[in-house]
Amino acid sequence: MDIKRTVLWVVFSMSLLILWDNWMRHSGKQSMFFPAPTAQQSKNTAASASATTNPPKALADATAASVGAIAADTPAIKSEIITITTDLIKADIDTIGGEVKRLELLKHKDSHDHSKNVVLFTQDAKRTYLAQTGLLGGNFPNHKSGFIAKPGVRVLGDGNHVQLVLESEQAGVKLSKTFTFKKGDYVIDVKHEVSNNTAAAITPSLYLQLLHDGTKPESGGMFSGSGDFFAPAVYTDADKFQKLDFEKIGKQETEKLGSSNSNHATKADNGWVSVIEHFFVSAFIPQDKTQREIFTKKVDTNLYAVGSILPMGTIAPGATLAMDARLYSGPQESALLEKVTPGLELVKDYGVLTLVAKPLFWLMELIHKLLGNWGWTIVIFTISIKLALFPLSAAGYRSMAKMKVVTPKMTAVREQYKNDPQKMNQAMMELYKKEKINPLGGCLPILIQMPVFLSLYWVLQASVEMRGAPWVGWITDLTAPDPWYILPVIYAISMYITTKLNPAPADPMQAKMMLFMPLAFSVMFFFFPSGLVLYWVVNNVLSIAQQWVINNKLIPAEHKS
Repeated sequence: MDIKRTVLWVVFSMSLLILWDNWMRHSGKQSMFFPAPTAQQSKNTAASASATTNPPKALADATAASVGAIAADTPAIKSEIITITTDLIKADIDTIGGEVKRLELLKHKDSHDHSKNVVLFTQDAKRTYLAQTGLLGGNFPNHKSGFIAKPGVRVLGDGNHVQLVLESEQAGVKLSKTFTFKKGDYVIDVKHEVSNNTAAAITPSLYLQLLHDGTKPESGGMFSGSGDFFAPAVYTDADKFQKLDFEKIGKQETEKLGSSNSNHATKADNGWVSVIEHFFVSAFIPQDKTQREIFTKKVDTNLYAVGSILPMGTIAPGATLAMDARLYSGPQESALLEKVTPGLELVKDYGVLTLVAKPLFWLMELIHKLLGNWGWTIVIFTISIKLALFPLSAAGYRSMAKMKVVTPKMTAVREQYKNDPQKMNQAMMELYKKEKINPLGGCLPILIQMPVFLSLYWVLQASVEMRGAPWVGWITDLTAPDPWYILPVIYAISMYITTKLNPAPADPMQAKMMLFMPLAFSVMFFFFPSGLVLYWVVNNVLSIAQQWVINNKLIPAEHKS
């Protein structure tokens, strides 16, 4: 058996699997490689029989009670959209409920329409995505109550921050929400102050929730949009990162609308809740060391929520108590996520090769800081990897060169013992021993490149840092396919040259298939991210040069005679 050919077919099959995986994701089906967005079983026990034992039910009941009380006890407050603009985001906050109804990222263009910016929070005919907060546990202000906006600056100017203060009072309980937007920051500080103006003590709980519909996003193509998705996720120190699924949350609640989905962490004094999507994430991060209950629920047809409920304790008459939280809504940039809160960087999914992909991306970031261009970063990165693996690949190419020299002898052995496989194998082993050839040596250049190739594939799929990043000329987005197919054609040529430099198979049919493989690979690369094709083109060019030198300069003369 020709082991090298077998390895090549394995590599070819893996590439076909990647292509098929992207088609599956493009069709809205589950990926074979990326972790399925399913719930992970929580180790937590059932909640106690308090008012928040079933957080979603308590939240729904409290909200319903509060909405009824608003009409009876407070004058009607019209909805007013307050727009806050910074250097990074533009946020619309409604005075009804003080909910974030729209959030636009000013530094990121929409993948389908480059004339528009990416919009995360929104509410329209196609998408519902909101950030809501309020009080439960009594007739208290919530995300349905009317708020009054205090006067203030709405656009970040020369200062470092801009604030929006909203106030609502209901049955003697006053809730003040203070949104603080900072320059150069995607984190919005959200402070809640509760003032008890009644004659009795109150024990409210603060809820923070992200509301999202369960409609799958539209795909913009097999690779440019095939990774698009929306999924809730929670994180605690004890249970770590848990990625969930809207559809499964709904299925678990078909018997009772609003019931709790407990297949995730439900109690903690740390962590966060989020909604993640391709390249972006929104996360509510309560203040640390504060006990909270975590919930997911179906709130309406095709509408879901993930959130936290934080008991505020007893507030005496005339007293005021404050609780802080943060809302991150922005790109999945590793450097940003790591600074916000522990574990948030885990929303950036590198797939099954995370252990390899993360250090590779770290190295690429270092190179990018020097060059400032992700395309040239990939070129230098490829050269660096090639130099690091030079001893192994050189040994492999020497073995391949020797195999090419002795191919006529191997063909003669096969012809001589074509009717006796056992004797053929014995003769081949003797030939390998005599010529000092390792039949597995030629596989090394391929095998040692595959983890890097696959890891870089996932890095390009997951790294928003490269989203929309140009290289030169016609390559304007390294995470999108080459629009003019120039790199795939160059790759096909380089693969053809590489095939010619390798020893030809003895079997004519196999030889034809080996010539067909460069064409098959190049066709697949028409749909691959151009950054990945760039890596492979540079790698092939370096391999051709290395193999030519070994064939013509480093192989002993006796192996050429």
